[in-house]
Order: sequence, then structure tokens, then C-alpha cells
Amino acid sequence: MIDPIIFSFNIGGLTIALRWYGVLVMTGVMAAAWLASKEVARHGENPDHIWDALVWIVLGGMAGSRLWYVANATLGGSRYYLDNPLRILNITEGGLHFYGALLFGAAALFFYARKHKLDLWLFLDSLAPYILIGQAIARPANFINQELYGQPTTLPWGIPIDAAHRIAPYNDLIAYPVEFTRFHPTFAYEMAWNFFASFALLLFARAFAEKIRPGAVFFGWLTLSGLGRIFIELFRPDQPRIPGTDISITTAVAAFMLIAGLLLLLDKLQVIRLPFLPEGPDEYRVSDVG
Repeated sequence: MIDPIIFSFNIGGLTIALRWYGVLVMTGVMAAAWLASKEVARHGENPDHIWDALVWIVLGGMAGSRLWYVANATLGGSRYYLDNPLRILNITEGGLHFYGALLFGAAALFFYARKHKLDLWLFLDSLAPYILIGQAIARPANFINQELYGQPTTLPWGIPIDAAHRIAPYNDLIAYPVEFTRFHPTFAYEMAWNFFASFALLLFARAFAEKIRPGAVFFGWLTLSGLGRIFIELFRPDQPRIPGTDISITTAVAAFMLIAGLLLLLDKLQVIRLPFLPEGPDEYRVSDVG
């Protein structure tokens, strides 16, 4: 297996390590930002705003991903962070959630766009397809860390998981011997879905550029992301469940994303009309200054 740590060194008793997880996540972030900046420029807006906002999006995303993970675990019945609140700050032990990164990153983008009087829909629609690509680029880090795998499988693309990284009941090495047991590579399923969904959104945005209204691509992302995550959660026995049910909290959130995204997309496409929503603009608003 690949060592999760690329290299490390000590400074005054403090160990500094460069991990594949951090490298791949930041590679995904930078790739998504670069592609989104090209999309923003295609709409006539200053692409530098993507890079200027990126610092705040990343900082917000890091905080949000940790807080969502902690909340997800706690709502699922774990008392780990309630009994050890300082552990919330220890992100080196693992525990980040993509939904939290999206929520807090989007909030940071909202405040940035508001401060600079930018069209938020233009930036959300430009970012949406490439968020999926960035996420896909980062997912192999889960394989390197031997985490977020699915149930045992006999399919030819099943992956091995070391005994030290097994969750119950798969840590029973008699029932699930290391030599023969393979697991669903859920990270690979999500990668494949993300690339497909990104291609679908870009095709949709290009083919119907003259017809779709601002926000439609973002709502398409919301729909496809929710749908894909519901499927992925079928292979995720490690996810905290809603107490008293066999439904993971992430599945419930993904279902909300799917339903809300689909309704809002149909409204934007004028297939249905949601009376409680304003109609919104017919085209993007480009700022007067860069």
C-alpha cells in the first residue's frame, strides 16, 4: 500500500508531515479554481475574483468540513467529541466532511460576492461543474488512507484493507481474512459519478446557453450531487445513522439536496412555477470594474 505520509521532519520536537491527503485535496481545489476562473472569464467577468475569493472559501471550507464531521458523528450517537471537546481542533487525527466544506465555502463566497457587488449566480454556476472535478481529484486520498470503503465484495475491482484500518464487524479476521477479503472502493464510485455529472452539467450549460437562466447549472449540480451521494451511501456502512433508523444522516441530507435541487431546477427551466420564489434575473450581471 502507499504510505499516507510523503515525507516528514522534526523541528524542536514537533513533527511536520506532508501527507497525500493534503496534497490531493489542494490539487483538487486549485484545479477547480483554475477551471472555474476560465468559466467566469467566458461569461465576461474578471477571473481574478475566483482567486481572491479562494482564500476565504478554503478557510471557511476547512472549518466547515470539520464542524460538519463532528456534528454528523455526534448526531449519530457518538459521545467522542462531547467527552473530548478539544479533539475537535485536532484535524490531524482525521474527520472531515465534504458537505461542511461546501456549506461554509459557499457562505464565504456569498459574503465575498456581496462585498464586491458581484453576481453570485454567475460564480455559483461557474464553480458547480468543477467542484465535482476537484472532489474527484481528491478522492484517491481515501484509498491511500484506507478509509471510506464499502462492504466486502467479490467483484474484480474490490480493494484490500489492512487489519488496522478495518471497522467492525470487518475487523474479525477469521470471518474476513486479510488475504481474501476485498471491499467496495466507494471513492472510485464517487469519482466516476463526479466526472459524469460534471460532463453532464457542462454539456447542459453549453447546449442550452441561450435558454437557461442564472442558477440553473447550480441547481443541476445540487440535483446530481444529491442523487450520486444517495447511491454512494448504499455502500457506506461506516456512516452515522439517524437514531432508531438504518438511514445515514448523509443520506437524508443528500435526499434533501436532490429534491430541492430538482424542484428549483424545474422552476428555473420554467417547467413548473414555485410561487414562493422570485423569478430571478434572465441573464448574468457582469460587474463594471475588475
